[in-house]
Formats: sequence, C-alpha cells, structure tokens
Amino acid sequence: MTQDLFRQDAYLRECSAHITAVTDAGIVLDQTVFYPLGGGQAGDSGVLVLADGTQITIADTRKGKDADGNPTSDIVHIPAPGQEDRVAQLTPGTTVTARIDWERRHRMMRLHTTSHLLCHVVPQLVNGCSITPDYARLDFAMTDPLDKEQLTAAIATLVAAAHPLTVASISDEELDANPALVKSMSVQPPRGTGRIRTIRIGGEADAPPIDLQPCGGTHVANTSEIGAIVVTKIEKKSATTRRVVLGFAQ
Repeated sequence: MTQDLFRQDAYLRECSAHITAVTDAGIVLDQTVFYPLGGGQAGDSGVLVLADGTQITIADTRKGKDADGNPTSDIVHIPAPGQEDRVAQLTPGTTVTARIDWERRHRMMRLHTTSHLLCHVVPQLVNGCSITPDYARLDFAMTDPLDKEQLTAAIATLVAAAHPLTVASISDEELDANPALVKSMSVQPPRGTGRIRTIRIGGEADAPPIDLQPCGGTHVANTSEIGAIVVTKIEKKSATTRRVVLGFAQ
C-alpha cells in the first residue's frame, strides 16, 4: 500500500520514502507525492534520488494492478528507458527522495482546476476528459453550439474573482442522495473507503459554490493562481457531443 500524500497536499514537491517493491511494472514506495494516471489526469514524472545522489528518472506514474489486472492500493513509479542497471540494484527498504517535476505538475493543477470552472460555465454532463501539462479536453453531452470567445471570457471572470478551492469529503450515502454532484458520465468516483473526496470552488460566506463534485485529482488553492487560459478549440465530435479544448494563453 502506498500512502498518497498528494491527496492531502497537492503542493508537496518531494518526500522521503522507502521502496517496498521493484517489479517489472516499476518501483513501489510506501508513500509518494507522485500522482498516478487516473480520472483523466496524466501521471506525474520526476526523479527518485538515492542517498548517494544517484537519480532514477521517472517517466510516468500508474496505479498498481494484481496478477489478474485488478487495481491495488500501490502506486507504481515507471522508470524512463535506459536505466535498467540502476533499477536492478534497488531493493525493498531502500530510502529515496521522491521528487516530482513541479513545473509540469503545476501546469496540470491549473488546467484541472480550469476544467472544473468550465463545468460551471457549461452545465452539461461530461462524457470524456483529458488533463495534460499542455492542454485540457472535456467532451460535453450536448447538441447546442458553443462559442470560444464567450467561454474564454467567462473563465477569465471566474479566475479573476479569486475563488478559493476547498478539499473535503462526503459519505457514500451522501453521494447516493445527491447523484447530480457527479458531472462525469465516463469516470465514476472511487468507492470502498466509505468516504469520497470532493472539490469545491467558491461557496464562501454561505454563497452557493461555483462548482462542487467528487474528484481525486490535483488542483490549485485559488482560481487566481490559474492565470490566463483560453479555449483553443471547439469540436463537434458527434451529434450529441461537443469537445472543448483549453490551453495556456501565449
């Protein structure tokens, strides 16, 4: 089991950890700041630094799977090619410093938070999403046309309003009683622990939240941190799907 430190604090850039396993899939640690691919968000990259200063470059991070392909509670750090000799010398119990590529992660935090703002601007169900360091893509189940300039302006207004973001949780029963909180048709909130992590934007001083939904990804603490984001493309993917692509303003 890997303790996912990024769930509690998305701003942690590194942590000390112990190797618990080295497998064909990659390196498993007892705790990590590396976010694994999931919920549409790409996995983190970075380095594992050994006590002697040796670095293992991590190209990607994934959730662990058992022999039958079922998900486990492990988080697997995938070494970049060409480091087989160094990886082969790693053993369980070895202490490492796990350090993410912070600039890459922070770009995804900004884009992921913007995708939540977009869910407010376009109040339709999402049937596909992708959060990368360079762009975010959301597919909305809708038939009406969308306007790039209007969406960009609406997002800019929410960013400038400096709405705080709050990480909390609700019970399985609370989610069952409020199914509208789930905005995604393609990704369902993880269950099994009895509590489901939520992200709320705004909602201060008893005002209604700008957005509230279950989400396990990483986000900025305030919309003002997002910066300048633009809608770069709107596509009609099917008769009932409109794709909106977000990017950083040049």
